[in-house]
Amino acid sequence: MAKIGFIGLGNMGGPMAANLVKAGHEVSGFDLSKDSLKLAADNGVEVCQSPIEAARAQDVVITMLPAGQHVLSVYGQILSEADKGTLMIDCSTIDVESAKQAHKHAQDYDMLSIDAPVSGGVGGAQAGTLTFMAGGTSEAFEKAEEILEPMAGRKVHCGDDGAGQAAKICNNMILGISMIGVCEAFALGEKLGLSHQALFDVASNSSGQCWSLTTYCPVPGPVATSPANNEYRPGFAVDLMLKDLRLAQEAAQKVSAQTHLGAHAAQIYGLLSDLGEGGKDFSAVIEMLRKSEKA
Repeated sequence: MAKIGFIGLGNMGGPMAANLVKAGHEVSGFDLSKDSLKLAADNGVEVCQSPIEAARAQDVVITMLPAGQHVLSVYGQILSEADKGTLMIDCSTIDVESAKQAHKHAQDYDMLSIDAPVSGGVGGAQAGTLTFMAGGTSEAFEKAEEILEPMAGRKVHCGDDGAGQAAKICNNMILGISMIGVCEAFALGEKLGLSHQALFDVASNSSGQCWSLTTYCPVPGPVATSPANNEYRPGFAVDLMLKDLRLAQEAAQKVSAQTHLGAHAAQIYGLLSDLGEGGKDFSAVIEMLRKSEKA
């Protein structure tokens, strides 16, 4: 079993760290939130008072932080304090360039590193069924696989440094666009007199089938586990989707890629966030569509 430092113990990092403890790893952790630290301690994580303390004398350091600037700031603090040979795993969703910079900083200290953002939301973090999209060398990924296992349903090596982040933002651009399409279809179906169940039964078994429909249906009823059945309490919040779509647009601009639907999806979720709905599940975009149709 490994000694693991875990920096960032929030809604995602907290349950991920807890699953590492359950698997028998020795986990030390830090977070700026006292509530997160208390919950982590209740789950068997040894609480530290700083990122540096969490990173010292570890086999592995995992970070789960809000943005690239936070990852680079933490790496700037901990790399000189961590033992040589520590494996660095960043599970944050950040911009590709920051991810590459983080790899470079780790390499400057002769450390292996992967960028390994996740898909699966809070439910996946709690259940240990996250999909990890990893970028970095084959050596680093092979070393990380055993560490990721208690948190993972699937682990995919996507390529070199930054490839995990690239895969994450491309995947979530598909997700954001497809959810809007499903929501528009259900809003139209309502006006045409279709029941939710009838449209679901047809589309889920026809060419309209997609994850946003069959796993995360944005209306109550057809899919029992959908946030629509729980007043759109988030599995994946609007503001998180908006963050990922904006990262995708930033990346697209840098490489001159045409992502017209991705750009429009970002505008739609941005409007929903501006309306004060950023904390709801991203499938709640259907509520905005209904209101705009009545205006």
